[in-house]
Amino acid sequence: MAAPAGAQADTGNSGTASREVARAEAVLENATERARTAALRLEVATRAMPTARQRVALSRGAVAAAIAAANTAGRRAEAARLAYAKVAGAFDKAQGDFTEARARVDQIAQASYMGSQFSRINVLVDGTGPADIMDRLSMVDQLMRTQQQDVDRLIHTRARARTAQDRAGLAKREAEAAEAVARGKLTAAKDAQVAASQAQRALGQLTAVRLAAVRAANAERITVLARYRAALAEEQRIRTALRGFSAKSGNPGRYAGGRLFMPVRGWKTSDFGNRYDPYYRVWQLHAGTDLAAPGGTPIHAAAAGNVIRAGWSNGYGNYTCISHGKLAGVGFQTCYGHQSRILVHVGEYVRRGQVIGRVGSTGASTGYHLHFETRFDGVPKNPLRYLPSCLC
Repeated sequence: MAAPAGAQADTGNSGTASREVARAEAVLENATERARTAALRLEVATRAMPTARQRVALSRGAVAAAIAAANTAGRRAEAARLAYAKVAGAFDKAQGDFTEARARVDQIAQASYMGSQFSRINVLVDGTGPADIMDRLSMVDQLMRTQQQDVDRLIHTRARARTAQDRAGLAKREAEAAEAVARGKLTAAKDAQVAASQAQRALGQLTAVRLAAVRAANAERITVLARYRAALAEEQRIRTALRGFSAKSGNPGRYAGGRLFMPVRGWKTSDFGNRYDPYYRVWQLHAGTDLAAPGGTPIHAAAAGNVIRAGWSNGYGNYTCISHGKLAGVGFQTCYGHQSRILVHVGEYVRRGQVIGRVGSTGASTGYHLHFETRFDGVPKNPLRYLPSCLC
């Protein structure tokens, strides 16, 4: 349970209680359910906004980079295709030259196989005289040189055709690889555009959630502020009642001293101290320490004393206060809020560690826990000063 502005915390040697707390936490107790929900949604959305904005910026950068990479890859693929076309043309020409040269050599081979009329033996046999024989031999030599040139041309064109074929194959593979890279870059660009759109939509949704949460919180303003005023009034009544009990109790004895008995086996979820509600611009004092535990968990008296308050107390729900006598000349009380059941009654004497109630979530509570307070003549002080340091 938290008491709003006007309930000043005595923080003593531990320093001034922190005024910087989570926005949602500030309204968890005295706000309406709708206001609490709005506060939580606003807090979550606000915390997510920087990351969402960063994702939008990064995704936009990724889109630009991916498109640039895709364009570069596309140009490289086009250049590779043109290079392949050029090399393929050279290969076709070389292949044609090779085919032509091979046909000429085939003709020479056929003529040689069938026996040429220009063979040297026929020249010698058929020659009519020395001059005629010399002319015929010269013709035969010239023909043989021509045939050798055709064979050499065949060998050269075949080698050139093979080189052109190798280059064409390499160019084709490079073109195919460049096209594959270009397709991959284009896919990456499309994926980046999708991611950018999703990031932008997520940012828009967060903005809409924040706007709706602010509107919901504003719609609850009158109700919530009334609850804050009621909580302040309740806190003042408790202080007055406990201070009055100390004044009229005469000589109630002295507190035995030492650390208090741990009132519940649980874990600390909220500290004592002043808080600021940024939604409704209200300061409030969280007058105790919240110890979470399952519903129904036994609540123990932190010290021996007399029950001076036991019953319903608005935001505190089922609320019990025990007087433990004087400590440093001031009446010392412990109080226990949000119980599901109260197992003691006013005027009853309880022992240290005795079960006095059960953990619940009554009053202005958002979950099972014990709201534990230490008060001096009704004024709340930080319970962690008096509980075991291990909270065990």
